[in-house]
Amino acid sequence: MQKKVAIVGAGASGLFCAIVCAKAGIAVDIYEQNTKPAKKILVSGNGRCNISNTQLSSADYFGENPNFVNYALETFGFQAFEAFTKSIGLLLTTLEDGRAYPLSNEAKSVATLLENYAKSLDVHFHCDTQIKDIQALFSKYHSVVIATGSRAAEHLGGNSDGEMFAKVYGHSVAPAYPSLVQLELSSKIAHKMSGTKVNAQVTLLINGQKELLQQGDLLFTNYGVSGFAILDISQMASEALLNFSAVSLQLNLLPHWSMQKLSNHLFQTAQHLPEMTLLEILIGLVPLKIAQGICSALTLSPTLKATQIHMKLAKKIANQLLHWRFEVEQTHGFRHAEVSGGGIRTSEVDEKTMMSRKCQNLYFCGEVLDIVGKRGGYNFAFAWASAFVAAQNIKNMM
Repeated sequence: MQKKVAIVGAGASGLFCAIVCAKAGIAVDIYEQNTKPAKKILVSGNGRCNISNTQLSSADYFGENPNFVNYALETFGFQAFEAFTKSIGLLLTTLEDGRAYPLSNEAKSVATLLENYAKSLDVHFHCDTQIKDIQALFSKYHSVVIATGSRAAEHLGGNSDGEMFAKVYGHSVAPAYPSLVQLELSSKIAHKMSGTKVNAQVTLLINGQKELLQQGDLLFTNYGVSGFAILDISQMASEALLNFSAVSLQLNLLPHWSMQKLSNHLFQTAQHLPEMTLLEILIGLVPLKIAQGICSALTLSPTLKATQIHMKLAKKIANQLLHWRFEVEQTHGFRHAEVSGGGIRTSEVDEKTMMSRKCQNLYFCGEVLDIVGKRGGYNFAFAWASAFVAAQNIKNMM
C-alpha cells in the first residue's frame, strides 16, 4: 500500500517537503488556504526572492534554542540546495555577503518552477482549502506535516493555525512577535520627516542599555522608521517590546563624521558664510526634512543667522545629528512583518526528524517552529532544510 502524506501549507517548506516526499514515491496531498501556492515566495525580497545564503550557522537564528537548526543545515546546506535548484532548471547567483538569488532576479521563477515540478511528481494541490480539524487528517494519511508558517504577512494568509494544531497534541508555544518589521516611534518630529532616506548608524537601546548597532538604509515614514538597518534590529526590538522593556533608538545620521569634525565644520561654515541661515547650513549635510527636524528638536529657528552659531551651539547641533534619540512605541505589526519569532517550542520536536515528540508521524517544518533568522535568506534556508529533514524521515519510516 502506497504511503500517503498530508502537508498543510504550500509555502516554501511545504512545497519542498512535498517534492522530496513525492520523489521517494510517497503520495502527497498538499492543502493551501490561499487560491494559489507560494504567495509569500512571490513577494519575498521585494519580488527578487533572497532564496538562501552561502554562509549558514546557528548564529544567524533566534529562538529559545537556536542550535536546533544545526542538524538540518548540516544535512541540507546551501550546496545541497543549489544542486537541487539546478536540477529543476532554477539557477542561482550569489553576492559577496553570501545572499543568494535566482539568476532571473525574479521571485516568480522560484514559485513557478517549484509548483510545476511538484505537479510533475503527481503532488495533488488542494488550494482554497483551510484545514480546521488536524486530527481528521490522520484517518486518511500515514503522516501529517504542518508547514503553515506564522502570523507574519497576515494579508497573504499568515495566521496561527499551526500553533492551534500543535496544541491539540499537547505542544506548547513560545509567544509570537513580528520580526524583520518596521518600528513605530513616539515622535511627531519623526513623522514630519516621512519619505526621507539616509545611510545611518542605528543603535538599539533596551532599558537604556546599548544592545545592538547596525548601519544601513534608514527611511523615515508617517508612522516611524523603516529600511534595512531597522529590519536588522527589529527582532531584538520586537522581542524586548513583547517583554514590556523600554525600547529606544539612537540615530547617527552622519556615521562617517566624528563629533569634533562635524562641530568644527558647522562653526567654520557659519564663520565663513555669515549670510547663511542655520537651515541652509544643515541642508549641505542632510536632506531638507531632516534639517527641519533638527531645528524642531533643538527648538531653533531655521532662519537663525550663521553669525549666531557659536562653537557651543555647533557642538549641540552636531550631537543631535550623531546621537538623535527616539522612543519606540511598538512594531508595525504582523501584517507588515516579513517573518515572525516565537512558535512551536523546539524542545518538543526532534531536530533530526522534525517529528513531534508528542505525536507519532506528526511533523513540523519552517516558520511554524520557534526559529527565526536574520535578514539575508536565512529563513528560507531553514525552510528548505527542515522540510528536507522531515521528508527524509517520512521516507525512512515507510
